[in-house]
Amino acid sequence: MEQVGLAAATADVSLWSLFMQAGIVVKLVMLGLIAASVWTWAIVIDKYLAYGRARRQFDKFEQVFWSGQSLEELYRTLSERNNTGLASIFVAAMREWKKSFERGARSPIGLQMRIDRAMDVTLARETEYLSARLGSLATIGSAGPFIGLFGTVVGIMTSFQAIAGSKSTNLAVVAPGIAEALLATAIGLVAAIPAVIAYNKFSADAGKLSGRMEGFADEFSAILSRQIDEKLQPRQAAQ
Repeated sequence: MEQVGLAAATADVSLWSLFMQAGIVVKLVMLGLIAASVWTWAIVIDKYLAYGRARRQFDKFEQVFWSGQSLEELYRTLSERNNTGLASIFVAAMREWKKSFERGARSPIGLQMRIDRAMDVTLARETEYLSARLGSLATIGSAGPFIGLFGTVVGIMTSFQAIAGSKSTNLAVVAPGIAEALLATAIGLVAAIPAVIAYNKFSADAGKLSGRMEGFADEFSAILSRQIDEKLQPRQAAQ
């Protein structure tokens, strides 16, 4: 009889049994944390692929840009594409450059400011794209343990209610409630720990990619500044 009772008790504390025996509040907490964990891993996979693709695109563009190819030719090649990263900054600057000269730009300072502003707007948009959904990882990482703790508190309250109802402190009475409470805590940690690690890693990766874009924007601004001086100074001298 003792062996039968032990086997039943073991079956009662399986993960599925704990979930099915949990109250509605604890079930909602567990389901929410499981959904948050799935969302975390979806973001992790998406960002891992996106950042790897961005690094390859950056390397490819820099190789072409510094190969000595004509800026006009490179602009014509890229202007018809849907560009991202360094290519989008280059296209935005060259588009403003061409529009300004087509309209007869005369002030080198004004032209330089417009080009820099165009690159800054594009840089901000690309940085925002790189950082998209990282806030979700931060939220899950910070809130997950507390949501799991809420489930733990509810589970322990259930255990105390079971003790009060049965007027017994037998472990068989309180074990299910305590076990479901601990399960809620464990699921909270399973959701939060990968989210925190992923957030720290991808935030650093996004910072590095943004730094590369800022560096390119500064270098390209200096290149265009020299070309502005070469084109506008003869006009001003002739006037």
